Amino acid sequence: MIKRGGCLILLLLLVQLAFGQQPAFKAIAFYSTTVEGDHVDFAHDIIPFYQKLAKEKGFVFDTTSDWSKTNDEVLKQYQVVVWINEFVQNEPQRRAFERFINRGGAWLGFHVAAYNDKYTQWPWYVQFLGGGVFYSNNWPPLRAKMIVDDNTHPVTQGMPKAYTAPINEWYQWRPSPRANKLVKVLVTLDPSNYPIGKKDIMRQGDIPVVWTNTQYKMVYFNMGHGDQVLTDSLQNNMFTNALLWLGGAKK
Repeated sequence: MIKRGGCLILLLLLVQLAFGQQPAFKAIAFYSTTVEGDHVDFAHDIIPFYQKLAKEKGFVFDTTSDWSKTNDEVLKQYQVVVWINEFVQNEPQRRAFERFINRGGAWLGFHVAAYNDKYTQWPWYVQFLGGGVFYSNNWPPLRAKMIVDDNTHPVTQGMPKAYTAPINEWYQWRPSPRANKLVKVLVTLDPSNYPIGKKDIMRQGDIPVVWTNTQYKMVYFNMGHGDQVLTDSLQNNMFTNALLWLGGAKK
């Protein structure tokens, strides 16, 4: 027979164990399998990358290709939403995402997840991204030199002042997100790359590729095209830092 004092100690141990197993945070990643093949390839790489990180760091990383889960009931269970290779396009899902962000939720987006043009018809999202609208891109995807604007920020901490990013299709926005005083640009396409492209050529302009709108908990990476994106350890370190920072976990 266990004495009353022993029962109390056992109960306390069970409570401590239960609290010790609570995840650092919960993230849900949305992706699509019916989009451009190179964008699907990126999803197949980044999902296991973050699943491995989740096991190491003690957070939840759920994934789904069902975008109808962008609703209040589902999103309230998470602290971070990740858009890997697509974005919500109907009004109920857009409103649910806006509410999630405005309540303090965090967002991590890659490449085409931030695509917007005159046909997108989502002014809130343009403002959320910093005010820039898609203008042009290079083709084919190419390696490119990067300037790290700030290597003291939690996302870019420990990065060198410059590095060469793996093959990717680079987007240009107008106006540049840098023109928005609320935007903190973290990484920029080095102008020494110009002209970049063979079929579609970008010859000039300010092209931020990683930034955060400081009005929200968000980070956008222009990287996300093809199966070479995760072949650089320096860049992978930024992907790690970004999710942990948005989730509020320690690296």
